[in-house]
Amino acid sequence: MRSRTTVALGLLGLFLAGGYLMSATADDYATRAYEGDWIPTSGSVITKPWPGIGSWFWTGEEFEPDGYKRFVDLHSKHSGYRLLTTSIRHPVEITDPKVHDQLKAAALYARARGMYLVLDFDVRLARQAFTDRYPGEHQELVRLRETPLQDSGETILFIDALPLGDHYTFRARGYDVISQRLLAVYSYELGPGGVQPNSVIEITGRCRVVESTPKGLKVAVTCAAQDSRRMACVLAAFGLFTPDVFSPHVAEFEREIMRSYADVPLAGGCKDEWGFPGRPEARTDDLWFSHFMADAYAKRLPNRDLTRDLLLMSRGEAGREAERTTAINHYLEMFWQRNGEIEACFYDSVKEVFGPEAVVATHATWYPAICAKEVFKNGLDWWVARRDLAQTDESTPFCVRTALAKKWGSPVWYNQYYDPTVAAYESDLWRHVLGGGRMNFHPLFPHPWDKFTTSLLSGRLLEADCRVRLLNYVSKTPIDCPVAVVFGHPRSLNWTSGGLGDAGLELTNGLWEQGYYADLIPSSEIANGALRLAEDGRVAYGLQRYSAVILYQPQFERPNLAKFLRGAAESGATALYRVGDWTLGFDGESFDGNGALPAKMEAWDPPTCVARIVESLGRAGVEPQTTCTMHGSDIFPASMMPRASGKCRLIDGTVILASGEHDVMGDPIQQTVMIQGRSVTFDAVGVAAVRLSKRGEVEALAGGALKSFRGPDLAIELNDRMDLALWRGASGVWRGIIQGWDGPIPEALERITPDWTRLFMPTPMP
Repeated sequence: MRSRTTVALGLLGLFLAGGYLMSATADDYATRAYEGDWIPTSGSVITKPWPGIGSWFWTGEEFEPDGYKRFVDLHSKHSGYRLLTTSIRHPVEITDPKVHDQLKAAALYARARGMYLVLDFDVRLARQAFTDRYPGEHQELVRLRETPLQDSGETILFIDALPLGDHYTFRARGYDVISQRLLAVYSYELGPGGVQPNSVIEITGRCRVVESTPKGLKVAVTCAAQDSRRMACVLAAFGLFTPDVFSPHVAEFEREIMRSYADVPLAGGCKDEWGFPGRPEARTDDLWFSHFMADAYAKRLPNRDLTRDLLLMSRGEAGREAERTTAINHYLEMFWQRNGEIEACFYDSVKEVFGPEAVVATHATWYPAICAKEVFKNGLDWWVARRDLAQTDESTPFCVRTALAKKWGSPVWYNQYYDPTVAAYESDLWRHVLGGGRMNFHPLFPHPWDKFTTSLLSGRLLEADCRVRLLNYVSKTPIDCPVAVVFGHPRSLNWTSGGLGDAGLELTNGLWEQGYYADLIPSSEIANGALRLAEDGRVAYGLQRYSAVILYQPQFERPNLAKFLRGAAESGATALYRVGDWTLGFDGESFDGNGALPAKMEAWDPPTCVARIVESLGRAGVEPQTTCTMHGSDIFPASMMPRASGKCRLIDGTVILASGEHDVMGDPIQQTVMIQGRSVTFDAVGVAAVRLSKRGEVEALAGGALKSFRGPDLAIELNDRMDLALWRGASGVWRGIIQGWDGPIPEALERITPDWTRLFMPTPMP
């Protein structure tokens, strides 16, 4: 029998969408196309392997003549990357024709070497061009600062500006203050309960700006006898050098940028950490504002004024607690809905310009923990920021990563990751596998901090990643998480609730620790229909069907939440639990939410709730997966992650064994596991996976350095260890891949199928 040593056209749909097609030859570059005919199909189960992803950040070197060649040459030889999520970290704008031409040359050069660019088209890479076109549409931050008034003369108050920056401004201009203005000044009486009822008056008319510079605003308040024992609050609005999130032109401007790159052979587009500028402190007396935002707020709450309500939201007023709750709930709901709308427009624009199979990549997560900082960045819009691949970054909790895989139909999730030590990558590579994910490598370009200079090319890390990619051929569905923790989205955003940024991680951590994986999902996913009741009556999210759902802190929810859960209770297919009371509605008025919820919904504190679910799942025969520990680094907060050796299962029953505790290339796996009452035995290294059909026949398998495999109807014995994956195609015929093997296909494999594809394996850089 004759083996097939050339590969299918990698990312075929992506190439065709861009108008370019690479011929398949047997040279080193062509054989890098290990993804075969991977094509993302939105909304369906992806049966094709998923690509290795590396990040490419352009600094000054890439803009030199042929400056992009070094990165491509190195990574085409020493990594298994197929997609390069590419962004500019240099003081140029993506709208510059010279930048376009350099990126086009790089895309062509990379494509000829089997690597494909997914380009960052975020409007923040063209802030000057946007400002020139729409000079009045920049984001404002209102700083509310108090000062006591006198009974005569003037009171002077200086309010510092807050210039900000992030990775989009690194080596370029920051989110500098480009305008400053006095928005309003209010006077009021203070008492034991704060701002006293009916004491607020606007006094902007008797105030003047003494000094106005990008460093701050100095305001003088003319005082009178009636001001004695009163307080003034000055609202200073600072315009930043970045587009207003509520600008009506952001989405179209990004689409225009993409159209100007339609001639470039790109695999797609990416948008990274979108939202308001990240702030080092989540202060509730620093609030986002613009006249477009004020208009959107007025449409939600007619006869309410956002400027006046900034004071109410920030300071509170005795007797207006319900109004304050309403204002904050609508204000923060606007955050995540507007940011999600922009993300959705970006997704559609990529598909429109580069074709339906173009990939939309990178992550919406910013600070890698659910906290107050992230609330003021994007309102926790992670679950509505559409991507073709479920993506997060840094130490984002695994329960979020797995939930996003369900939301976007992604068999694996990707986490963009960096650390100053290679050893951290080597451990986390295996932790990712056992949590259902892969690593999106972040090669560390020179940072402002010297410690961020790690090179990943010289060791065996990227070779180990290629061993992990064997699993991509047998991973059709995401990892199985039998529990969903549905956290109250409004409460997590409302700073008066005592739960700002609280999404119930105590629950997910407790479950993951014991190997019972749980997805973390905001309650807003019920309202938009993503979290639903499946045909069998169980609560479902994507392909996942849940055995148990925990409703966490439902304060401020709307009544439809109770209606959904009553429907789930009627079927009885999913056990329902509650942590926290529901006594107030979205409008801050009293509401008997506890009574509106199903009577059979058990209410417990977090530790008891976790214990009862673990006990219940155990009685039902649900086996735990790899136990987890809190794991982090000196850069990011710790989160609950699987150990680096263990077992996990996918929704379709695929069982994956992985171990990399002692050796980056993987530890020996000589193990027998029971699947559907049948024994399966592996002798492999690093990874081993198998899926059986409903009839108990082997449907797919993978093994790193496989020596032998024995299943119900298939046995493999090899003289030499070999990385391989084997699966039945749609017609039921076996197909296989081997990697890092130059000799003839062993007879033991040829007997199974003649259809073998050889994969490129990277070599470490000297």
